[in-house]
This record gives sequence, structure tokens and C-alpha cells, in this order.
Amino acid sequence: MKALNNSGPVRLRNVTVPGCLIGRDEDLVVTDLSIDGERFARQGGQDIDMEGSMVLPCFVDMHCHLDKGHIWPRAANPDGSFMGALTTVGDDRVANWSADDVRARMEFSLKCAYAHGTRAIRTHLDSIAPQDEISWPVFAELRKEWAGRIELQASSLIGCDTFESLKDEYAVTADIVEATGGVLGLVTYPVPDLQVRLRDFFDLAGARDLEVDFHSDETMDPGSETLRAIAETVLETGWDRPVTVGHCCSLSTQDEARALETLDLVAKAGINIVSLPMCNLYLQDRHGGRTPRNRGITLVHEMVERGINVSFASDNTRDPFYAYGDLDMLEVLRQAVRIGHLDHSRLDWPQAVLGNPARACGFAAPSLAPGAPADFIVFKARSWTELFARPQSDRMVFRAGEAIDTKLPDYSELDHLMDT
Repeated sequence: MKALNNSGPVRLRNVTVPGCLIGRDEDLVVTDLSIDGERFARQGGQDIDMEGSMVLPCFVDMHCHLDKGHIWPRAANPDGSFMGALTTVGDDRVANWSADDVRARMEFSLKCAYAHGTRAIRTHLDSIAPQDEISWPVFAELRKEWAGRIELQASSLIGCDTFESLKDEYAVTADIVEATGGVLGLVTYPVPDLQVRLRDFFDLAGARDLEVDFHSDETMDPGSETLRAIAETVLETGWDRPVTVGHCCSLSTQDEARALETLDLVAKAGINIVSLPMCNLYLQDRHGGRTPRNRGITLVHEMVERGINVSFASDNTRDPFYAYGDLDMLEVLRQAVRIGHLDHSRLDWPQAVLGNPARACGFAAPSLAPGAPADFIVFKARSWTELFARPQSDRMVFRAGEAIDTKLPDYSELDHLMDT
């Protein structure tokens, strides 16, 4: 099976796939998949018995931070808190984020994601000047170098608490984002004049015809309702470009009627939501010497019932916001199932790491259909319990019908960056 596209048409017999990926209203289906060259086909030639192995298309990771990744050895979170993460990353950025440093860590992360089976990524880039003039050119170079392996998008990142005072500077950043074909991003906090800042932000993006992507309500404080403010602003302004909002943790601690009313506004506004279950579980409700009571995950079940497009993504990797992770979207899905009780639920949750994020970002939808690129992953698992019970480190990843090298890069490759 190493190189399917060099052996003529083949039919993978007895593969297990989620029914939602092949138009079947079933959980898992045992079927056949045909491949001819670099694409899936309607009919195959040589039969290969897969003995029930599960097959998924390659993943889409729509929210991560490639520029922050893997700084933990030199910039560990001192107490595991959100403020500890903010402060530590800010100090490390000022001290160490040269173009060479950012490039090496981003490249390392991309190698990991590719080996695990990811084909498209949207990354957020810290964009407070002068970092915007460092990180965005590096991103543009890597996007070109990784074309054909991982399709890359980037979203700028700045906090709304500094947005008004730095609005002129962020306009320069917005020009860089526009020139690079990126997305304009903002972290929202419950500041008194948030609606004013949001309208100014949307004006900045609209003048450049940019999509927008927010980090919002990454807190257990029920009084944080910036998602609601974003939805209201979208509806009031008639904004018609894609809007994505990540985290939305505070919904889980709000009065239920109020939270569901907010979700009705989100659905009406057509906002895409991305949940980051691993990072939110790590940071939220953390108090020294006290067992956490809340999981931090947002109201994903209630969202999908309202037709809201919900995705899951990696978020941070081995940095002060999350000490672990490896940009493995199977791990993200596994943890989302456990944390959010997705089992005994809907049958289409696999789309939350496939078609849903692709639709939110405008990537081509991952597919097993005839004519689609033969980009897929084979797992030695015949059911969800077998898939999620093990890390699946022996998975096989195929791109354009050919098995890729899934060996992960060694952490020692980054050792020279940790001696600061």
C-alpha cells in the first residue's frame, strides 16, 4: 500500500468509514473505496482487503498558534493560569521572536501536523508591532514552501483592550494582512466600550474586504458576554463576510436561558464557532490547591442544534497556554468526544474536524468521494472505541494516493532555540 498511485487502480475492500462522510445516515459503515492514481474513483482494479480498518480524510485544523508553539522549555507558565500565559508569552515574544526563531518553530509544528495527517491549517499570529513585520513575512514564505502539503491561512491577533489606542498601528497591520491574503483577528474582553471597538474593528476589516476571526470569552466569568456583542454587531451592521469566534467558554457558566438566547443571535448572524477543548480544559477554572469544577468547553451540543457551524481545533502546542499537544487532530477529536460527551449523540461529529472547519475557512472540503484527492488516513481500528482507546501512532497517511513518511521530528531540533 505504500504507493497506490504507481500500482494502477485499486479497491480498498472492507474499510470502516463514518456514514456522515458518504451520505449515509449511519454511525459507521463497512464499505469499499476505489483509488485511481492521485484521486478516489468510482471503480477500482486490484483488491486490497483492509480487514475493517477505519479510513478518514485528512484533517483541517482551523485554530492554532504556530508562532507560539514549542517555547515551553524556555518560557514555561509559572502557575498554569491564563494571566501567567499572557505574561510569559509577551515576555518571550519581546526577547526571542526573531524571524529565524519563529520560522524554526513554525516549521517544526508543520512537520508534526503533516505527519499526523493534517492537510489545511489556519494559524493565528501575534501581530502587535513590530512583531507583525517579522512573523507575517515568515508565514508567507512557509505557505509557499508547504504548498501541496498543507494549505495555510493566517489571522492576525491583537487584544481589544489595546485596539483603540493602537488603531492606527493596527491599520498598518491590516494592510499587511490584506497584502498576504489573511484574516483580521481580535481578542475580545468585556471592556465598557466594546461595541464601539467592535464597530471600528469591522470597519477596518470591511475597508479591506477581510474575513474576521475572534478569540472571545476565554474565561469562566459568566459576566463575559463578548460573543453576544459580536453577534449583535454583525446583525446591526449587516456584515456579510465570514465571521469565526473561538473559545466562548463563559457560556458554560451563564444562566441557561441567557446563554441560549445568545446562541439564537449567533445562529441568526451565521457565525462559525470553533471550540478548543484541550487548551480550555488546561487553563480554565484553575486555582492552586483546588480541584477544577468546570471543563471550559463551550455549548457545542446546543450550538449544532441551532444549525451553528461548530468545529474543534488544536489551539496552542507546548507553550504557556497549553503545555502539551502535537497538532494531532485525532487527539483533538478524541479529547473533544471525552470532554464534551459527544458519544451517544449525533452521528456527524467527525465533520467538526473535517468539513465544518473547511467550510468556515473556505478550504476545499475533505472527501472520500470519487474525484476527490486521495488524501486520507488509515487507522488499525474498526470502531470508535478502538480508535479512541489508543494514540494510533501506527496510522498510515496517504497524500495523492501515496503513503507519506509519518516519522515525527525530534524535539532536539529545537534545542538551539532554548538556550536564550
